[in-house]
Amino acid sequence: MKKMWPVILLLIATSFITMQVLAQDYRAYKKEQLTIGTDSLPYRILLPLHYAPGEQYPVIFFLHGAGERGNDNEKQLIHVGKLFLKDSVRKKYPAIIIFPQCPEDSYWSNVLIDTDSATQKRSFHFSVDEPPTIAMQMLINLIDHIENNYKIKKEQVYVMGLSMGGMGTFELVKRKPDFFAAAISICGGANPLTAPLLSHTRWWIFHGAKDNVVSPEHSVTMAGALQKAGADVKFTLYPQANHNSWDNAFAEPVLFNWVFQNKKDVR
Repeated sequence: MKKMWPVILLLIATSFITMQVLAQDYRAYKKEQLTIGTDSLPYRILLPLHYAPGEQYPVIFFLHGAGERGNDNEKQLIHVGKLFLKDSVRKKYPAIIIFPQCPEDSYWSNVLIDTDSATQKRSFHFSVDEPPTIAMQMLINLIDHIENNYKIKKEQVYVMGLSMGGMGTFELVKRKPDFFAAAISICGGANPLTAPLLSHTRWWIFHGAKDNVVSPEHSVTMAGALQKAGADVKFTLYPQANHNSWDNAFAEPVLFNWVFQNKKDVR
């Protein structure tokens, strides 16, 4: 047992150092909060390396899933925060990255969720013209706030989201139909009747074929509806992936190249 102590101590020290490095990395995301009346929306913002206030930059809004809701202004970075800190992304694609955090009692999109008491399987019923949730309205207000306080390339504004955030991505584009150059929805869904409002944005939709949380049929249906509406849409279904298909999506080697090559005509 005595021989094991140096190994155990080394593992503890390594884990501690790793935690410190991750915490230091995430500190690059500045903590902010937008408050309007009695409503507030925490968010983290990552500015480009060598950020120059006088220059214009592309902007990415990233919408997290239901498990990362709250007001700690930290959980929303869990799945994807490290991705935007990679040199291969941050140096090659300088952009302003925004991670808002949905309140615990709200949802990005206006959707009714039914849970089968026997199987615990959930079904999602997406609205067409219901008013936005408080979280969605605050998100729209946040976009206005970022536009007013940072110089952004209006032809290069993007939104991405996973699970609840994938659903929110569809809804956000619906509510700002001529604003985003490109959108990525991962294991999300929406009402296909909204597709015409989404057709001016370029789409890449991802889902896992074995997803037992959000049925892949939601993405299949939306991809078809968008194509029918004349949208430029890519759809990737991972045959062996379950709900965490974002791991596959963010391992796509051409993902960011695809995102940043999309530009809107803002004349």
